[in-house]
Amino acid sequence: MTSPLGQEPKAAGFRSGFACFVGRPNAGKSTLTNALVGGKIAITSSKPQTTRHAIRGLVHRDDAQLVLIDTPGLHRPRNTLGQRLNDLVRSTWSEVDTVAMCFPADQKVGPGDKYLVQELAALRRAPVLAVATKTDLVSPQRLAQHLMAIQRAGEAAGLRFREIVPVSAKSGDQVDLLTDLLVATLPEGPPLYPDGQLTDEPAETLVAEVVREAALEGVRDELPHSLAVVVEEIVPREGRKPDSPLVDVRVNVYVERDSQKGIIIGHKGARLREIGATSRKQVETILGSPVFLDLHVKVAKDWQRDPKQLRKLGF
Repeated sequence: MTSPLGQEPKAAGFRSGFACFVGRPNAGKSTLTNALVGGKIAITSSKPQTTRHAIRGLVHRDDAQLVLIDTPGLHRPRNTLGQRLNDLVRSTWSEVDTVAMCFPADQKVGPGDKYLVQELAALRRAPVLAVATKTDLVSPQRLAQHLMAIQRAGEAAGLRFREIVPVSAKSGDQVDLLTDLLVATLPEGPPLYPDGQLTDEPAETLVAEVVREAALEGVRDELPHSLAVVVEEIVPREGRKPDSPLVDVRVNVYVERDSQKGIIIGHKGARLREIGATSRKQVETILGSPVFLDLHVKVAKDWQRDPKQLRKLGF
């Protein structure tokens, strides 16, 4: 007898379910998601608010299947896009089995963290774990102070964290322990996805995110928020022999102003070529084929504040 996915049935006691990482922008959620999954499914950047979608990553074990959801950082919204991202975070954590809140160890537990803890305390449903991220960046003494500050923030909000665990996604320190702790909170049930699958995101989303990650590198602080990427088409090149396939990938990079368009294109197109060269290998890995990556930069004036354009860009 096989499962609905066509796999052999799992042993009694197998657990499966959903957990999401939440936290303020740049708390290390995407890097931690990639570390637990064991592959890159979420883009990372030093720029805050890099994550704009709830990206699902899959952790497969003999005793469990953990579906991790990496959410955008909760922040004070400045426009319609920001409000929609916050709504996405709240709707996600209300539906998962477990919530893990990330507190970067290289930053103090501040008002933004405490506000988020209060919101989680109001849920009073899913278990909440506290994760001290980026522990490789601080001394043991600083980390001890950080862990105490996390505990005090929970107590002040009336939230008792199920666990408080320090983790370094970069070094891998205690990543396996965090996985164990998350799995322990899941209900018993069959696997939800086939073995070996790392994410359920469509290829178009993954390709768009890879291009956006490349475009984010080295740009000024105001530009990252204005960048949006949409994959227009992914089609096999006609007339190619089976042993030498080529996939045409057409991608539009949107900015809000003409001046920003010039920054992305660069002098005589140098910056755009660099973005293409940086992202092409990852796109080929995603699609499993050589690709011709055709990048175009377009202006969508003030798209972050325009509901019609937000819908067009997938928000």
